[in-house]
Amino acid sequence: MSTSTTHFPFTAVVGQDDLRLALLLNAVSPAVGGVLVRGEKGTAKSTAVRALSALLPQVDVVPGCRFSCAPAAPDPGCPDGPHEAGAGTARPARMVELPVGASEDRLVGALDIERALAEGVKAFEPGLLADAHRGILYVDEVNLLHDHLVDVLLDAAAMGASYVEREGVSVRHAARFLLVGTMNPEEGELRPQLLDRFGLTVEVAASREPAQRVEVVRRRLAYEDDPAAFAVRWADEEHGVRARVVAARALLPQVSLGDTALLQIAAACAGFEVDGMRADIVMARTATALAAWAGRTAVRKEDVRQAALLALPHRRRRNPFDAPGLDEEMLDRILDGFPDEEPEPEPDPEPQGPDDGGDGDGGGPDGDGGGVPPQHDGPPAPEADSPEAAPDDAPDTGREDAPQPSPQGSGAAEQAPVAATEPFRTKVLSVPGLGEGAAGRRSRARTSHGRTTGSQRPRGHLTKLHLAATVHAAAPHQKARGRDGRGLVIRKDDLRQATREGREGNLVLFVVDASGSMAARQRMSAVKGAVMSLLLDAYQRRDKVGLITFRGSGAELALPPTSSVDAAAVRLERLPTGGRTPLAAGLLKAHEVLRVERLRDPSRRPLLVVVTDGRATSAGVPGGRTGDTPRELSGRSARLLAAEGIASVVVDCESGPVRLGLAGVLAADLGAPAVTLDGLRADSLAGLVKNVRTAVTHTASPNSASRRAA
Repeated sequence: MSTSTTHFPFTAVVGQDDLRLALLLNAVSPAVGGVLVRGEKGTAKSTAVRALSALLPQVDVVPGCRFSCAPAAPDPGCPDGPHEAGAGTARPARMVELPVGASEDRLVGALDIERALAEGVKAFEPGLLADAHRGILYVDEVNLLHDHLVDVLLDAAAMGASYVEREGVSVRHAARFLLVGTMNPEEGELRPQLLDRFGLTVEVAASREPAQRVEVVRRRLAYEDDPAAFAVRWADEEHGVRARVVAARALLPQVSLGDTALLQIAAACAGFEVDGMRADIVMARTATALAAWAGRTAVRKEDVRQAALLALPHRRRRNPFDAPGLDEEMLDRILDGFPDEEPEPEPDPEPQGPDDGGDGDGGGPDGDGGGVPPQHDGPPAPEADSPEAAPDDAPDTGREDAPQPSPQGSGAAEQAPVAATEPFRTKVLSVPGLGEGAAGRRSRARTSHGRTTGSQRPRGHLTKLHLAATVHAAAPHQKARGRDGRGLVIRKDDLRQATREGREGNLVLFVVDASGSMAARQRMSAVKGAVMSLLLDAYQRRDKVGLITFRGSGAELALPPTSSVDAAAVRLERLPTGGRTPLAAGLLKAHEVLRVERLRDPSRRPLLVVVTDGRATSAGVPGGRTGDTPRELSGRSARLLAAEGIASVVVDCESGPVRLGLAGVLAADLGAPAVTLDGLRADSLAGLVKNVRTAVTHTASPNSASRRAA
């Protein structure tokens, strides 16, 4: 049997207690607001999310309604309505996956523009938001989702409804769903607006305990050998957890959130300086769901503590270079400042489910505690011998590989890395011309969103109608088509697609001089601060970034092109300096990287940022002509990049009263502007840089290139 037809059972997931608890709390109380799962690849993120839908209670829907209206209270604005209140049919809750490359029409639905104009009929085909109503909307690799889809998700999550507008014709339908996203932080971070929309966040990492890893492999192999038989083995566990979710949902309205718990929640949010009030509301709902999950009708301090650990870490992120997290000692100090409320005299029943001990063999078919995490009084304390115990080591948020000691030879002693100065707002650097790359905020491009600049015949499905052009195309043929009324006779050939201009994200490739000539501590600190500022700008403009460094006898690709600006910042911070200056090697390495990236992503245009003082004291590359000096090799390498029309900018790091102006010579060879560290600041009046000039037509001599740069 295909593994695609039988999901891996939720209760068979080994470890990952926080992940499973966060998902189950949302099953108990969808008002918590969803879950964002962050972690390295291969940690059962997608497996656990896809298995959750089997644990959700069934939903009653109006028969035949494509928008899952509840029969007791149907949506009065439902496109399939109006519906009469009455009995409905039950079906399982849906889990709908949103592909990263989905179109906007696939997400929100498509309106038949031709029928709408010609017949006045709202012929609407629902999208994924309609399918996910009253269920789960799952976005794998949510950090790679296009900006315009993120905007649609934000609107739907905030309003509980989806609106489709096409040239004055509008359709609205309810869209309330549990939003679950998974992501690998190495591939880039989320926009702050979307990050805040997730109620809870969980960091996951693979266990370092051999016994637990063995159990993961054993269960996975058993599942792949016979998915149906494996699911049967865990059926009792699944049924127990499903019953517990139903019981917790029924108990939820009876849970009391006392004044002391509210004060603890407010104090925690204020103490950690989270923005806005959403964190307080999410914590209150989470603490209430935790109490119901434990079978209690009163919220305790441990519920508030656990709620803070799930709801606050991702809301404390101040800039892209901050790792999410929470100081648990500080949290305990805040909560200890409030006395516990007197507990109400109530029973504390053991809820039925996989945590009631089962037959005494560990709670799962294999006797290894494969159920869901119980509610603890205080921080969880897993059994040391249990293969289901949570791993002792927390996720290493700074685990990006630090650059290894460079194999490049150096003519001078290597100096320890220095810290960067405070980042600042930089001037806008953009690639000239009109691109067609991924949506972003840097350079001009033809996009699906933006201002309308013209029209064309649609290529495939019509998405953005240009009404005036459509009417203009249909008008001359009305008599021939037998028009006898007020309405236009519109045919498919008349439809015109609007062409729009917006902004795209680019590949910003940094080539950073880390040689001894840059090694003065104050100077290198300023250089790192400037590059960090450009990285922050790249994050805000949705760029991919890469990092090449050169020193000693060669250049190395410290970070291949990626969407993770965080990873680039970590590599930059750990960058050592020292040795000779193989400028030509750095430029040729950039040429090689850009050649490969052009094959991988031909629509994404590059922007080369060379950070150097322009000195070249080492060749660092084989194959030079006899007698070529390092400066001559670097000039030839720069002109090679210019001949291919690569947009570049040189950040001149030379300082001091005596300046050689070598960075300006390099800029002339690249056909690029040169800007000083001070001139890079957005508030600087000197050296205003708006666009990076390419060298598409720069085939003249270096002297004429120097005059153009001047």
